[in-house]
Amino acid sequence: MEAEGVSQTPGVAERDAPQDQGPGKRRKLLQVLGPGLITGASDDDPSGIATYSQAGAQFGYALGWTLLCSWPLMCAIQEISARIGRVTGRGVAGNLKRHYPAAALYPLILMLVGANTINLGADLGAMAASLGLLIKGPQLLFVALFAVAMVVAEIFVSYARYVSVLKWLTLSLFAYVGVVLMVRVPWLTVARSLVLPQIAWKADYLTVVVAVLGTTISPYLFFWQAEEEVEETQAREGAEPLTRAPQQAEPEFARIRLDTYLGMAFSNLVALSIMVATAATLGAHGATNIRTSADAAQALRPVAGPLVFFVFALGIIGTGLLAAPVLAGSAAYALGEAFGWPVGLSRKPRRAKAFYGVLAALMTAGALLNFTPIDPIKALFWSAVINGVVAAPVMAMMMLLATRKKVMKEFTLPAPLQIAGWAATLVMAAAAVGMIATSWGG
Repeated sequence: MEAEGVSQTPGVAERDAPQDQGPGKRRKLLQVLGPGLITGASDDDPSGIATYSQAGAQFGYALGWTLLCSWPLMCAIQEISARIGRVTGRGVAGNLKRHYPAAALYPLILMLVGANTINLGADLGAMAASLGLLIKGPQLLFVALFAVAMVVAEIFVSYARYVSVLKWLTLSLFAYVGVVLMVRVPWLTVARSLVLPQIAWKADYLTVVVAVLGTTISPYLFFWQAEEEVEETQAREGAEPLTRAPQQAEPEFARIRLDTYLGMAFSNLVALSIMVATAATLGAHGATNIRTSADAAQALRPVAGPLVFFVFALGIIGTGLLAAPVLAGSAAYALGEAFGWPVGLSRKPRRAKAFYGVLAALMTAGALLNFTPIDPIKALFWSAVINGVVAAPVMAMMMLLATRKKVMKEFTLPAPLQIAGWAATLVMAAAAVGMIATSWGG
């Protein structure tokens, strides 16, 4: 039943993928890369760029190790998210609803929606500020135009085409790889800091470490990647949840692993490029007070030159166009599954009115935050706090789900993935405690 099985397969008329991309068939790399690549790239949103820029400007190359260490943890928890979606045919929220009490689910979903809305507001503001640096103009008008354009695209562009657009938008992140190649970097020092870090047990250092971990491992990424795996089963001819088509498991798990590992590696490579570039420029010249990604772009102009400034600012816009729809979409998926609505970007708007309505409302709410006197930096702080509170419990519940035969049938997690998944969960729990301790304990 569509109202209850919120991620059930839509009618044939709603499928828009080519017929030759079914499971088990050899596909090109660009076809294999999808949910994992988009999820990883969306992790480097304008708010994340601000965090990485601040880390590089304030601490130089000393925090690069955090991105090296977080990569296997990101890979593990995102692969687990993807497996849950591909095996069960439901997203994370849909599975949590079926196997946990409402009292545990709804507060987490509502906090996720709140955090995503704040992040949306910050990202839209950063995109508008960056565009204003490039062409001048009214920032609030830019905010409104970006929000409207992304809502229209998510609702009215066909799923296959929209995913293709998101894939191409990931190329915008190469702007930051280009930036790091344009500036002079002491690569030996960078390499040494990656493998032999000197950790400073000071509040400001630990606060940024926690901020980086919270940026790279965020709850909205779990919900998005699981749901995109569900969408893949609906959009590709012949694809089914693995509980109904176990013969598809081996090639699908191989695809998920490749997609996820490359996507997370790309995400952290870009984050490291931002950190290194700002360390070599802003940090080297004492420009350490970076509040937003637009601040970082503006500060780069006199230090690194107009070309580096232009590429950095343009990259903020490109990453925002990728990340904002993921933020809105993941919250709409989670809320829709929690309340039993039909959900999915592959559905026609008339078949998922509540889902698309929430998506549009969240984007609108994020845009409207820029029209209020709310300090976006303080708002992002509270968003980080909320994400920190949400991440560890959701990860723990996901781990318990993914190891239960009742949920995953014969596809429960293998031991190495269980170990890595629980390690990621413990790290995020420690990060949440550390964030609270360093923020309120001095």
